[in-house]
Formats: sequence, C-alpha cells, structure tokens
Amino acid sequence: MTGIAAFHAGEQALQARAGVQAQLAQIGPRVMRDHMPDQHREFFGLLPFVVVGSVDAEGQPWASVLAGAPGFMRSPDPRHLHVRAQALPHDPLQHTLWEGAALGLLGIQPHTRRRNRLNGRAHLGENGFEVEVGQSFGNCPKYIQAREPVWTPDAPAGQVAHQGPGLDEASRKLIRAADTFFIATAHPDAAVAREPSHGVDVSHRGGAPGFVKVEGERLTVPDFVGNQFFNTLGNLAVHPLAGLLFMDFDRGDRLYLTARASVVWDGAELAAFEGAQRLLRLEVTNALRVQGGLPLRWGPAERSPHLAGMGHGSSR
Repeated sequence: MTGIAAFHAGEQALQARAGVQAQLAQIGPRVMRDHMPDQHREFFGLLPFVVVGSVDAEGQPWASVLAGAPGFMRSPDPRHLHVRAQALPHDPLQHTLWEGAALGLLGIQPHTRRRNRLNGRAHLGENGFEVEVGQSFGNCPKYIQAREPVWTPDAPAGQVAHQGPGLDEASRKLIRAADTFFIATAHPDAAVAREPSHGVDVSHRGGAPGFVKVEGERLTVPDFVGNQFFNTLGNLAVHPLAGLLFMDFDRGDRLYLTARASVVWDGAELAAFEGAQRLLRLEVTNALRVQGGLPLRWGPAERSPHLAGMGHGSSR
C-alpha cells in the first residue's frame, strides 16, 4: 500500500480515540496489502462459502452469502479472485452486483477459525465474477465458533417467510439464539472511490447465544477488543448504515437486515456488558427472512475459548 493510506479518516479517528493511531500508521501499510499473499489465495480455494458485502444504488450496504463446492473460488494471480457462483434466490446480491461494483469479501473457515478479508471491484463473467483486489488482509481467530460447513448442492430452494420494515417474531427468535452474524459497512464514496481504503467491508461478529440484545427493532451488540483497525466502526463513523446477515445453522434459514448504526461509548448499559469496550446500536430499517435454501450443512459448534469470562458474550 506504498503511497496510499491504509486507513481512511473514519478509521483513523477511532484509532486515535483508542490511542493506537500512531502504532497502526506504522503497521497498516505492512498488513493492508494491494494483493493477496499465496496463503490467502490458496485459502479461498478451500472454502465452500464466502460472505460478501455490497452496496445498492442508494448506498445502503448489504451482507450476502455465496456457496459452492470447494474450488468455486480461485486466484489466478495475486491481484484477482475468480468466483464461480450465482447469488442465492432472494439474496440481495442479485440486485447489488454489477460491473465495477464495490465489494468486500470475507473468507472464513469456522472449524479452523481462519479468516481473511479483501475488498475491490467486481468484473462480471459468464459463470460468476472476478474481484480485482484493492485491499487484502488477515484477521485473528478471536470469537469464531468452530463449526464445519459442508457444501450440499441438493438443498431445496428457499422461500421468503417475512419481508418488511421491521422484524417479525421468528426473526427476533433467530437473532436471540445466534452466536454468529456478519456485518457489511461502506465508505460513503465506495461506489466511485479510487482509494482502496474507501471501499466496502464485511466482518464477522461472534459470541455466546444471546450476545445480541433485541428490543423491538433495536439490536445492541457488545464490541470487545479486536485488531483495533476499526474497519466496521470507522465506516460507520462516516456512513452510519449497515447490512447484517444471520444464518440458522440448523435449518438453513437466512435473515438479511439493513440498519442505521450508532456507537455507545459509556454509561450504565455499557458497564453491564462485562469486558465490552463499547456498544454497537443497530436500528433495523428493513428485514428479509428466507426459510431454507442455504446449500450448506454445518457441524456442531465449539465455543471460542476467548469467550471465557465474557459476561454477555463477545463481538469482533
């Protein structure tokens, strides 16, 4: 990333608040690459699914999932990743993927707790799309619940069970039981930006079941210590919209949400979440719940050892 800032102003502001900006100014150019190292290129080829962040024509971020037999993603060179997959039925990516679209990808292997991220631009092809890498970087294994996914191509097609401006009770039940979700955010200039740091990001959040608090249309998530890059919160500081994806690992259901986000930095509610450094508040603005249709089978979960002693779970 020589000559280009690894982090944008929103990320830098939160790093400064946390007292790590000077440190990350030195580390950032080394870990935020403009290409994928060989181990990342090989890693994506092992996966049966990938989480994708995108933005729609109004600038609203969405979090999506693509699935396929291992090998459906491959990297022909360090600057490109080919994805041979089509958006699942009812997935927002059906409407947010176009030539030149800004995307964020999260490759995650839950049973080994490995994960790598990249963002870049989409170039459409006959059987899927190619991502031209803008930024590529690894993440630590913290807070990932270890469960092994297996590609199941004979999964029945899913059907829309709920769609509207708010949550139905089945959606609230799914969220309260969740130990994992994914959050997509974006810089406000993501659609037109040339700087790699002004892109789309999609990130993992994990914790003990119940770590996401649900009150009507409001979700509250504790934010614990992580890599302190502040990719998610930095984007939200300059563009407070988010897209969320929850998956029911037993039934194969998917819950897509859009939300307006804010951060709680102090107060009694924060103090009640043991170990939380801040709270992420998400006001749901749209919900789409798809019953079944996720072509993956999941093994039993093993809780992350980093959750020990966390009163209400964790996130990062």
